[in-house]
This record gives sequence, C-alpha cells and structure tokens, in this order.
Amino acid sequence: MAFSIQTNVSSLIAQENLRVNQDFQSKTIQRLTSGFRINASGDDAAGLAIANKFRSDTAELTQGVRNANDGISQLQIIDGGLNNITKMLDRLKTLATQSASTTFTGDRNTLNNEYQTLLGEIDRQAANINLVAGGMANTTMTVHIGGGSNQTNAKVTIDLSGTANQVDSAALKLKTTNVAASGTGLTGNSVLLTNAAGNFQGTETFTFHIAGQSSDITINYDGTGVAIGDGAAAVSKLNAQTSKYGITASIGSDGKLQFSSGVAFSVSATVTAGTALTTTGSTADYNAGMYAYKGGVLGITDQTAAEEVTITNANGSVDLTFDQSNDDVTNAINYLNDKLNSIGIYAVKNSDASSYTLQSASTFTINKTQAATGGTVIGAANTTGAVALTNAAPTSTGAAADAALAAITDAIKQLGLVQGRVGTGQNQLSYAINLAQSQISNFSAAESRIRDADVAAEAANLTKAQVLQQASIAAMAQANSAPQAVLALLRG
Repeated sequence: MAFSIQTNVSSLIAQENLRVNQDFQSKTIQRLTSGFRINASGDDAAGLAIANKFRSDTAELTQGVRNANDGISQLQIIDGGLNNITKMLDRLKTLATQSASTTFTGDRNTLNNEYQTLLGEIDRQAANINLVAGGMANTTMTVHIGGGSNQTNAKVTIDLSGTANQVDSAALKLKTTNVAASGTGLTGNSVLLTNAAGNFQGTETFTFHIAGQSSDITINYDGTGVAIGDGAAAVSKLNAQTSKYGITASIGSDGKLQFSSGVAFSVSATVTAGTALTTTGSTADYNAGMYAYKGGVLGITDQTAAEEVTITNANGSVDLTFDQSNDDVTNAINYLNDKLNSIGIYAVKNSDASSYTLQSASTFTINKTQAATGGTVIGAANTTGAVALTNAAPTSTGAAADAALAAITDAIKQLGLVQGRVGTGQNQLSYAINLAQSQISNFSAAESRIRDADVAAEAANLTKAQVLQQASIAAMAQANSAPQAVLALLRG
C-alpha cells in the first residue's frame, strides 16, 4: 500500500471499528437496562412476531381468568339462592305432610296461608337469581377465556336456558297446589279405582272449564297398557295431561276419582269406549275441595232493563250491573271475572255449558239491590229489594295435601337437576381457570425465551464492548499519527 497523507486508510478502518464497537456497547447497555433482548424490530423481526403472539395470548388468558372467576361468582350466587329454595321446599313438604294426616284437627287454612306465602317467596327469590321466564333461563352463560385455536375453543358455555332451569313456583309445578282443601269427586260416579278387578283400559273424555282459561280444556284418557286393577297407574296417566293446567287427579278416601286444584274449575266426564275411570255422564260442577261456591247462578237472557247486584267478601265489595251487554253466559262470565277476580271470586262455566257458578276460597254474599224486567240473574225470579245469598264454606280435608306432596317431591327432583347443572358449571369454569393459568405460565416462559435478555451473557458482552472500544480509540490515535511520518521524509 502506498504511503499517503491524502487518505489515511488505517484511520478509516479504526473509525469504522470504533463505530461498530460503540453500537455493540450501546445495544448491550440497552439490553441490560431494559431486560429485553429485542428492543427494536430490527433486533429479531421473526422472533418479535412470535413473541408478540405469545404476549397477546397471555393478555387474553389473564382477562379470561378474571371472566371465569366472575362466572364462578355468579354461579355461586345462583347456587346460594337454589339452596335457600331447597330449604323452603323442605318447609312446604312439612306443611303438606301435616295437612295430609287425618289426625290433624287444626285449621288447614292456617297451614295453607304459610304454604302460599312460601310459594310467593320462592317466586321472589327465583326472580332474584334470574332463573325465571324472561331471565337468565332464556339464554346460555358464555364465558370467554381464550387460549383456544379458534373462538369456539376459547369459550366455556354453561347452559341454563329453557323452562327446565326455571325454579319459580310455576316452573316447579307448585303454583296451583294447596294444603287446605280436599279433592272434588264426580257426581254419580260409582267406579272404585281401588278395586283389584277393576278394568281401566277404556277411553274417556274429560271437559274442564277452568278459571283463567279462555277456552274449554278437553283431556282424553286412554287406558291402553294399564293393568287390571291398577287404579294408581290410570290416575298417573290422567295426571300427565291435567298437571299442565294446575289440576291434579287422585284416588279419594272413598276409592273413587277426584280432582284438586288451586284454581276454580268445573268438570264433566264421558266414557267413550270400554270401562274407564268414571261412569258414563258423571259430572262435578265445581271445585268444592278448594273453593266455596254459589250454584243456581243462571245466564242472563232477554234482559230489557238493568239489574244491580253487590257481591261482598272479606277482600272487598263490588257493584255489578247486568243489562243487554252481558245477557248471555259467555258475556256474563267475562264481565264477572273482570270485576270479581281482584277480590278472589271467579265465575266458571258449568259442565252443562249453559250456566255458571261463582267460586271463592272464602265465603261471600250476593245482594240483588234492583230487579230487572225479563231474564234471571241470581237463580230466583226477579224481585225488588235486597236478596242475600251466602255460599257454603269449602270442605277441609287432607286430599289436596296429598297432591301437593307428590308435586313437591317432583319439584325437589327438578330443583336438584338445576343445582347439578349449576355445580357442573362451577367445576367447568374451575378446570378452565386451571388450564388458562398453565397456559399463561407456558406462554410467558416461551415469550421470555425469545424476548428477554440473557443478563449474564450481556454483562460479558458489555465488558467485551468496553475493551474493544478502548482498543479502537487507542488504535485510531495511532492511525491518526501515522501521516506525521511523512514530515521526516520532507526534512531530508
């Protein structure tokens, strides 16, 4: 290489190496002070992309663990409510058992008052934990936890949807039960369901007129498959259809078919083929087991002038006016129910479909304060002045309590299934949390191996960089002084 003062190649080489060593030292210091091996995309572009994916997954899983813990908390709240409802079912069963005994000599209405209050409390608490129609039971609980290869695997779904997960008294089929009253037998029925030789394999049609139902309810009994003498199986088969309307069929103390319900109703029965549960044409016009009634209340016909009636019970008094707007059975029933249901009195069509009865759980009086021209309102011919008619009190036996006991037993089973689903959901979320925590640890470790700095190696690199930098400076000083040797040649 020529000896030149124009271009100091050695100095340029020293300067370049000094720059490289300074960059090396600066990067080493940055890694040591930040703790990361990758501080800029250029440090390791491919590694950074992988590390960012791990970091993103970790963030998702961390929030997912919080979501799952929130879900467990919500399920624990529901579980606590279900446990409380279970205790109330225990109390309902105690009251029903007490009322069902023929040795009970107290007032069953007192037992029933507590029973009905507890049913209302079940409804309130079921709404409080949102397991009612229109609440959580209309949807599924979806908890996003993350960590899956797709959105489906990243979520945990707990199905609390549908009526099977509603726990109010209606969903548990307890709303229309009571422990105050007896069942209603069928007038003229002579069929003993307790007869070991009885054949209940025929077919029969039951027609119910039920308060609150806009149309008549027809239940068709088919005794196919019922063994000779198995009255209990026959009644169970009938209940499979009547229970949805809040009416329970049972075998009375006289061995005959009876119906009980917390709602007012009338019923007629007609055997269509073979032998069945009742005799042909057996009827019962009202739910005497639960409701007191007033018979002989006829539909209004040819009403030419208004007739005024006042009906009174312990809940209040209602003034009624009968005229041409309600002068047939259907219109009269609709009018009466609109006016009287608020005080617990119900108008129900009789089995003959041409008359109706007024039914109530307590006694009431009917006073005709003004007679009309034409037609009949309350049984007797039109007269002027007050005509007081008072209904009889309902019979009080333990038959309805028997039906309530069966319904409570079924309700306990249904509630247990709901509790099982809630408990399964809690365990499912706990397992999901365990997996997420494991994935957080592993993803964090994987990210660390890519992104984090090896402090020991970087400390050694820092020492190396410092030595190289000092050596570069010293060498550059020597390279910068080399051109001065040219002066020696010029001095000759």
